[in-house]
Amino acid sequence: MKRIALKIDVDTCRGTLLGVPALIDLLQRNDASGSFFFSLGPDTSGREVRAFSPSRHYDFVTRLYGLFLPAPDIGARHADNMRQARDAGFEVAIHAWNRVRWESAVMTAENAWIEAEMAQAYRRYEDIFATPPHAHAAPGWRMNRHALRLTQRLGFCYASDCRGKFPFIPVIDGEIVLCPQLPTTLPTLDELLATGTPSVDQAIDRLVEESTRVGGDHVFTLRAELEGMQYSATLERLLVEWRCRGYQLVALRDLLVSRNITTLPRHTLGFAEIPGRTGSRLVQGRAFLQD
Repeated sequence: MKRIALKIDVDTCRGTLLGVPALIDLLQRNDASGSFFFSLGPDTSGREVRAFSPSRHYDFVTRLYGLFLPAPDIGARHADNMRQARDAGFEVAIHAWNRVRWESAVMTAENAWIEAEMAQAYRRYEDIFATPPHAHAAPGWRMNRHALRLTQRLGFCYASDCRGKFPFIPVIDGEIVLCPQLPTTLPTLDELLATGTPSVDQAIDRLVEESTRVGGDHVFTLRAELEGMQYSATLERLLVEWRCRGYQLVALRDLLVSRNITTLPRHTLGFAEIPGRTGSRLVQGRAFLQD
């Protein structure tokens, strides 16, 4: 069975309030599963650089949060919406505590800062769901060595922190991190639109073509604020196209169910520019062969 795992990043207060319920309905209507990765602390979207960023699609109020308006606490305000996703049978996991701050600071952050950010997200997740988190997906595919170490130390079953081609055990600076990475394998809708694809319909055609051209399982990242709201009809068309081509639409955890994790290949991690985004992102590198 061909599978595409739907990785749903929930970045903002408004996306949690409106995009999450809309996506639950849309996915259920199309017999699709998926994984919701929640931003759990303050929404400081007003501080995000909008060039080549999904934030250029946000509503006016969201673009003021943390800048000219107080940053709302997403987890405190909208825990019920998060639990709604879990109660509907979807996988739920951690995106970040403060998404904008993480994406802008993590590459050069000190270890203590990394630990504090991840600890706050971990505790808030436990408060909301009454169980420890089991997975992590870094905002903007931005991480550093210590953050990767913490995915192992915190006991996550997997992480989806990078771009790549297939599941693997990550190795960074020669150090093996025993937390599998399930990388995003397909371009995102906003990346395609930012790099010259003339319309959303043509972007959908390119996504379908790319997923069928490259064999194996795929991970597609979408956002509650985009595909859950402005581009919901576009997402529905994409899901129908994939289903018509025989794809099963699953949660990320489903990609590991039939795998022996100890047999996953080991690959290095590096940083590279992604078309449609500014700044370096974490990417899957070469196979790691020990002497």
